[in-house]
Amino acid sequence: MNHKITRRHALSALTSLAVALPGLSAPGSVLAQADRPVKFILPNATGSGVDAITRAAAPALGRAFGSSVVVENQAGASGVIGLQALTKNPPDGFTLSVVSNNVVIFPSVMKSLPFDMPGDFTPIAVLGSTPMVLVVNPQKVAATNSRDFIAALKAKPEGYNFGSGGTGTILHLAGEMFLDEAAAKARHIPYKGVGPMVTDLLGGQIDFAVLALPSVAQHIKSGALRAIGMCADKRTPAAPDIPTFVEQGLSDYNMEAWFAVIGPKGMSSLQVKKVHDAVTLAFSDATVKETMAKQGNTINISSPEQAQKAFRSEMARYAALVKKVGIEPQ
Repeated sequence: MNHKITRRHALSALTSLAVALPGLSAPGSVLAQADRPVKFILPNATGSGVDAITRAAAPALGRAFGSSVVVENQAGASGVIGLQALTKNPPDGFTLSVVSNNVVIFPSVMKSLPFDMPGDFTPIAVLGSTPMVLVVNPQKVAATNSRDFIAALKAKPEGYNFGSGGTGTILHLAGEMFLDEAAAKARHIPYKGVGPMVTDLLGGQIDFAVLALPSVAQHIKSGALRAIGMCADKRTPAAPDIPTFVEQGLSDYNMEAWFAVIGPKGMSSLQVKKVHDAVTLAFSDATVKETMAKQGNTINISSPEQAQKAFRSEMARYAALVKKVGIEPQ
């Protein structure tokens, strides 16, 4: 009997093994098809909290997926454009998105959407939350604390304006909730993304805004922006010197931004598991964990089932908040 193994036979055997056990083709990966990139469509502009989080985790995500990772910003219409683009991709686990809780606010603030939320998507994991901070342009606003800032707003009703990344976004809602709790008024200026809004805030075209801490931490440190207060119920280790609004007397003002991974509608349970495993692996990477901590993000990855429930319960919660502050659907 001839036991000689030819090169052709060896290659055939290795190919069969790789097909049967795809994880072997990229050590440490859970979705290993290196010839095809995994694309994350972000419905946010560069400079947003979600953008900072995704780009910081991209190298580890690439290793976990066993493939290159492409981050593509498709901002516009408060995020609707990017989400619509995601729905047009096949549910194969290679086109995904990292989103903020903007996506569960949309149904309450927009008269019509080109998709159903969450029905036209597959929630895979709520990754965690990021702290939000109200900042002012120090050249336009003299106040350094909540009491003085509220007094200034009340002294000039609608004499101040605040920006957001778009009407109906979590940043818009957080600003309106602050004004509601403070019994004050200011004019809302919506932008086509966080980046352009921060540029105008730095330039003095708008007076204040509520933003994810990672997107403005450097500007607070440099003194270009001044933090009035954190919007959470307790201080963040990433900025321990910034007091919360709860500390400063607004006991009911507690807003946070969470972020999640979603895919197109119709992903199989196997694909959902592979993506969930890859995301879990990436965010357990030591470098990613260190970066998330520096940004102030809290990572607490949910199961797919928990994510699906969270999307529906959060839609109902934000619908009530939108009604409370009187945002009219547009």
